Amino acid sequence: MPTIAIISQKGGAGKTTLALHLAAAAEDAGHTSLVIDVDPQATASEWAAWRKDAPPVVIDSAPPRLAAKIEQAKSQGAEFIVIDTPPHADRATSSAVDVADLVLIPCRPSAFDLAAIKTTASLIKMRGKPAFVVFTAGSPTAPRMYAEATQLVQSYGMDTCPHIIADRAAFRHAAAEGKTAMEMEPNGKAAHEVEALYMWLCTQVHMRSSQKRRTGA
Repeated sequence: MPTIAIISQKGGAGKTTLALHLAAAAEDAGHTSLVIDVDPQATASEWAAWRKDAPPVVIDSAPPRLAAKIEQAKSQGAEFIVIDTPPHADRATSSAVDVADLVLIPCRPSAFDLAAIKTTASLIKMRGKPAFVVFTAGSPTAPRMYAEATQLVQSYGMDTCPHIIADRAAFRHAAAEGKTAMEMEPNGKAAHEVEALYMWLCTQVHMRSSQKRRTGA
C-alpha cells in the first residue's frame, strides 16, 4: 500500500495531472487508489467533482492531518495513495515527503524549471526518501534535450525516471472534461506514457502492477 508524494517548488510542472493519472492507472489495474489534495487551489478536488462518483477518489487534507488521513484510508481499503501538493509551500511539501514511501518531482525540461529542482533536492536529501524527477510537458521528440536535462538533474544528486509525460493535447482535452487521457484515447500516446510510468513505479515500490477486481458474492 504505497504512498507517493508529487512535489515541485515551481508551478506549472504538471503535479496534478501526474497525480490524477497515476491514481487512475492504479484503478485501471484493479487497485483501489486515492488522491489526497493538499493544494489550496483544489484543482484535483474540482476535477473529481466533475466526474461525479467515478474513481479515483479525491479527498482534501491540511498538511498536519496527512498521516492520519493516510492511516484511515488504508484501513478502509486504499491500496495506492498519491499526494498532490501546492508549489512554493514548504510546510505542505515537507509533510508530504515525511509520509511518502517514494517522491516524484515533475519538471519541465527547461532551464528555469531545472534550476528550481535544487531546493527540492535539498529537502529530499535531508529526509532520505527515494525520489525521482519525471520530465513533463516537454516535446515528445527531443532526445538530446532530455539527455542534457538528465545530466543536470544528476549533478544535483537526483535520479530521473526513464519515462516522460510529454506535452500532449490529450491531457488538456481530458482535464477539461473531467476525464483521463486513458479514457479519452485508450490507445493514444499519452495513455501509453502514463501506463509505462505506472508500471515502472510499481517496480520501485515493490507493488504488483495489476490485480483482479474483487467480485461480489
